[in-house]
Amino acid sequence: MKYRKLGRTDLSVSLIGLGTMTWGQQNTEAEAHQQLDYALERGVNLVDTAEMYPVPPKAETQGRTESYIGSWLAKTGRRQDIVLASKVAGPVRDAKRPSHIRDGKTYLDRKNLTEALDASLKRLRTDYLDLYQLHWPDRTTMTFGRPNYPWVEDAHTVPIGETLEVLQDFVRAGKVRHIGVSNETPWGVAQFIKLAETRGLPRLASIQNPYSLLNRHYELGLSEFSRFEDVGLLAYSPLAMGMLSGKYLDGARPAGARLTLFERFTRYSNPQAEAATAAYCALAREHGLTPTQLALGWVNAQPFVTSNLIGATTLEQLKENIDSVDVTLSKEIVDAVNAIQARWPNPAP
Repeated sequence: MKYRKLGRTDLSVSLIGLGTMTWGQQNTEAEAHQQLDYALERGVNLVDTAEMYPVPPKAETQGRTESYIGSWLAKTGRRQDIVLASKVAGPVRDAKRPSHIRDGKTYLDRKNLTEALDASLKRLRTDYLDLYQLHWPDRTTMTFGRPNYPWVEDAHTVPIGETLEVLQDFVRAGKVRHIGVSNETPWGVAQFIKLAETRGLPRLASIQNPYSLLNRHYELGLSEFSRFEDVGLLAYSPLAMGMLSGKYLDGARPAGARLTLFERFTRYSNPQAEAATAAYCALAREHGLTPTQLALGWVNAQPFVTSNLIGATTLEQLKENIDSVDVTLSKEIVDAVNAIQARWPNPAP
């Protein structure tokens, strides 16, 4: 396994991070524990979850993923062996946001942040998180596939400074070691950094945004923050919800696969994304790679990526995903990837 520094903290995290959002929906508790055991055996130390998980979010399953991790920690006593990250849900702004958590009033204010953190710690059976992330901003912006900035006047938003003050109290209390954001924009990251510097508030250690061969938007505005401000990317959906594995080519919908089970997920399956995926899969096979190796190898190679958050429903998938740390892409492959990107630029934002 390879490791990279988490922002400007004293923590090093594995280049492959273990995503968990299928646990409690597509994976049982026993399977979750098997994945944790295997991942740690392979040197993975970053485990990422969220109060909202599993996904798709439902009231009857909410928090189950954290509970599965908590039962594993209680069983194994290996809390010191992992860098544990979770996320607090942001406010409900549209139909894509879950409204069952705290009655849908999930603003990033003191009341909600405190309730969320305490509940997560209880489910996880730990007294601290290494990284606590804001799952999405407390304002309407470009998140979860929205391609354009929405000029919306929100009826109520919690100022970033107010949220940071609460997070500072969590850090001082020892409940949180470091903080991060998710589904955030360049403007948002700039505000967090400015407030941290001018008001002595906690500094962002990371940002968790989508990044894959089908969505390279991170490179356009956020990657400079990774370079100059040490806000590293925890890349989610590196396989574009399985599209880049090639299993959905030509409209295929394998039994038990995510896009087969849940028709609501259309972010990565538009015609342009399907055409680009076919080209990436063909490129991989031309060079003796699996489509998964190409897709994950690309993400792993980016200097702004701190950890590549992979999710798997089987141990076989998990093994192939972790094995990607040994994939090296030649200049010929990189040039070919960029040629495909130029033909179908960021088809799945």
